[in-house]
Amino acid sequence: MRVTVATAVSLIMSLMLVLLWSSPTVAQDRTIIAFGSCVHQDRPQPIWQAVLADEPEVFVFLGDNIYGDSEDPAVLQAKYEQLGAVDGFQRLRNQAEVVAIWDDHDYGVNDGGIEYPSKEASRQVMLDFWNEPEDSERRSRPDGIYTAYEYGEDGQKVQLILLDLRWNRTRLVEIHDAAKRQARLAQDMGPYDVNLSAAATMLGETQWQWLQQQLEVDADLRIIGSSIQLLADFTGWESWANFPADRQRFFELLQASPAVPTVIISGDTHWSEFSRIDEAGLPFALVEMTSSGLTEEWHAISPNRHRVGEAFAVANYGLLEIDWSADSPVLDMSIRDEQGVTLIQQTVRF
Repeated sequence: MRVTVATAVSLIMSLMLVLLWSSPTVAQDRTIIAFGSCVHQDRPQPIWQAVLADEPEVFVFLGDNIYGDSEDPAVLQAKYEQLGAVDGFQRLRNQAEVVAIWDDHDYGVNDGGIEYPSKEASRQVMLDFWNEPEDSERRSRPDGIYTAYEYGEDGQKVQLILLDLRWNRTRLVEIHDAAKRQARLAQDMGPYDVNLSAAATMLGETQWQWLQQQLEVDADLRIIGSSIQLLADFTGWESWANFPADRQRFFELLQASPAVPTVIISGDTHWSEFSRIDEAGLPFALVEMTSSGLTEEWHAISPNRHRVGEAFAVANYGLLEIDWSADSPVLDMSIRDEQGVTLIQQTVRF
């Protein structure tokens, strides 16, 4: 039988379509998520070159994404525009999905909480910059901008929870005794004490109920983003340890939903470290990776009784590499510097 050129081309195209439709879906073996905090809009930001080289699918800004420190929304907006004009930041936005939660300096005031008077205006400026949809719940919730995301399909599903630790947070308890403050400073500890008031809260009751619902969501790996440190203890700076009742409530919520492997990421400190608690009442060790800052460095590193290994006070970012090839996820967590060099690393197997 004579086969014309047109017939041959038609047969080849048909065969290619059959192969395309019959080929099995190949699962992705790795998911890469990067995160960071504490980026000052006035400072050089060479770190983006290393972040981009790691090709994260998602980058999480964990707070202090600008140093706004103003009740004037126009001032905050101008500082966001400075960040938005940085070439590396623009390339990151083009290459990866970018999500964000705030901490105190982009909220508007250092160590601020429920008492900050311009939170509503600050919220809208913040969400405008991060391209939050106009109909998003984050714009209208009466108690903050907390949110959650899901990435991947069943068997490789990552849930990312971002908590708002500013909107409802009770005032910190500051130590005023001069001798006690001086003794703490000598140990590189901060000026805050624990708040034992029954009314003290980090999240507010509505966000607590929302978090409980989120912990019931089915996932293969759960990442909880906390703008300040959750597991660290004895620092004397802002941390969940200042609110021990809320910290215990958090652990109890995790204990009620132990089936999903869970890790914590945090920022704020201007140094990076790992914290770990083995006795959290879970079938796995609870690990927290703190990455701070993208530009900011604080060389007086505070004590932390749950620290694992060294802490580094250089510009850094966090990288989460999830390996799905085994029966359960294997998570490589690393802190990397401006050159992309790994400073500290933990492999977590669940």
